[in-house]
Amino acid sequence: MSLGDEHETSGGYGGTGQTRTRLPGRDDDLHGGTRRGGRSSSRSLVTVVGVVVLLIAAIAFANRGGGGSSSTDDSDDSPKAAATAPSGEKPVGAKAAGIPTGYAQNAQGAQSAAANYSVALGSADMFVKDRRHEIVTTVYAPDVAVARQADLDKAYSSSEFLANIGLGKDGKAPAGQTFVSRVIPVGTKTTSSSSSTATVEVWYTSLFGLSGEGSTNPVTESWYTTTYELKWIGNDWKVTDFQQKDGPVPVGRDQQASTADDMTKAVEEYGGFTYAR
Repeated sequence: MSLGDEHETSGGYGGTGQTRTRLPGRDDDLHGGTRRGGRSSSRSLVTVVGVVVLLIAAIAFANRGGGGSSSTDDSDDSPKAAATAPSGEKPVGAKAAGIPTGYAQNAQGAQSAAANYSVALGSADMFVKDRRHEIVTTVYAPDVAVARQADLDKAYSSSEFLANIGLGKDGKAPAGQTFVSRVIPVGTKTTSSSSSTATVEVWYTSLFGLSGEGSTNPVTESWYTTTYELKWIGNDWKVTDFQQKDGPVPVGRDQQASTADDMTKAVEEYGGFTYAR
């Protein structure tokens, strides 16, 4: 997670309520894998990317390792990717701790849950203790949430970790800068499911860094695929475990990076989405 997950971003992800989106059809950006241009400090970028990978992938589960790549052989019986087309199902209407909840007990419901949980777990809210506790309690199965909470608190409150990503000991950005941590799902795939369990892969891009003049860790994008193990508990899907791997990463276009001011405005003015189909 680490979680991600996750984010979170939630309160921080723009919280625009029930906007309905079609997952595959760009919606991206997490720690954009290839933000072009000469970043002033490649060493700083390496540090940021490394920390983000730790954050999204291993804080809760201590880097358990990524899953293997899925087969693309049309002759076998492996799960085939289904187009994320409109299904006629309405987006979930309930929320807990600002996170959409109350998903259908089927494969599509599991995909929507995994997508929304990715947004929450990868959000800037995960750096705020009270919000982090709310997110973890909402997203994870009860026994998992209890077991991981202390580890998450320790990881997110580490002075060294916070300093590496440019935040103060209180987890806040320096004056005049905006901390950005967002997950934007691009697509989902169910690799196995039953009435009580589901395995869902979420391909997403992320934005991570500090936006503002003087930032030594500018906002960059990255691409990942996280595999979530979900269980039907208390009439909803809950996360029991996950694994993350890099990519697939698209070829980046030669676009000029936006100014710090434009990036800050975009983060503040553009909200996130509720994913459902």
